[in-house]
Amino acid sequence: MGSVFLMEKEKRELQDKERKQRREQEDLARKQRREQEELLRKQRKEREKQERRERIIRSEKKILKISFWAGLFFAVAELIFALFSHSQSSLMDAVYDSTELIFIALILFLTPLFHMPISEKYPYGFYQVESIFLIIKGFMMVAVTFGVALDVVQTALSGGNMVDGNQVSLFQLVQGLGCLVVYIIMYRLNKHLNSPTVDAEVLGWKLDVWYSLGLSLAFFGSTFLVKTPLAPFAPYFDPLVAVVIMFGMLPETVRMLWSSIRDVFLVSPAESLENIKEISGGILENYDLKPVFYDVLQTGRHLWVSVYVSTEKEMLKVESFKNAQDEVKSAVKAQYDDCSCELILKP
Repeated sequence: MGSVFLMEKEKRELQDKERKQRREQEDLARKQRREQEELLRKQRKEREKQERRERIIRSEKKILKISFWAGLFFAVAELIFALFSHSQSSLMDAVYDSTELIFIALILFLTPLFHMPISEKYPYGFYQVESIFLIIKGFMMVAVTFGVALDVVQTALSGGNMVDGNQVSLFQLVQGLGCLVVYIIMYRLNKHLNSPTVDAEVLGWKLDVWYSLGLSLAFFGSTFLVKTPLAPFAPYFDPLVAVVIMFGMLPETVRMLWSSIRDVFLVSPAESLENIKEISGGILENYDLKPVFYDVLQTGRHLWVSVYVSTEKEMLKVESFKNAQDEVKSAVKAQYDDCSCELILKP
């Protein structure tokens, strides 16, 4: 009887051991499946990120190529017309467009660099390169403005420059309509992009539209000037319009230049800072977290957000803090597509 009892006991222990081993194997298999699924998720996410990066690069290059070839066509047309009509305003426009072409050609080669992922060696990536090139572009445009303005003033002082107003007006009207077509195409393609370089190009074409149509209207009006007592001032109209337009476009160039300089020196963008305070404030309050300091930086197209927080609680659950961080990150990324966001707990 005792031996039978021992055999039953050993049998139960063996069955328990087998069940335990099966459970451990099942747990291990589940764990491996989870790890595999997590790995596949990460790989899929990385692949999607890479595909998105490549799509953005292709879209940016497409817009910049449109801008380059359209700019080259208009620059050549303006130069030929300026030589034919001796118009200082058309020559100034050709010089502007030629300067812009040099910048676009450089950016076309550097566009992939702006999308390189961050690494230990380059913790801020290459986003600053874009700001540096915008600074170079700004200084080039300012230098060209003052250089051409000096030449125009010298022409005015030497007796002015008489041009055929109807001829210049018609040329600028056709050019203005051409610029409008290019602007509409670029504007539609740029709707879902977040690129300071492309934004600057689209803005440039918008200014070109108003510039050309404004010139057309001004020179059409100047044709009536010769029939008035102001006829002696007619030769000065073309250089005067050129100077007015150059200095009218200067503030936009200076704003772009100043914004890029602020980015290079890591000055916090005031509008983004206030917006992020408003976005994160309510979320942090729900988790009993108090914002202490906001570190918000803009480098090129990328926004870096670090929110330093504290809590009056003696203990804080890691899961609660992670949930708060995920919620803040999602809310910020909903408004700023190209950004990095983190919460940092201060003791």
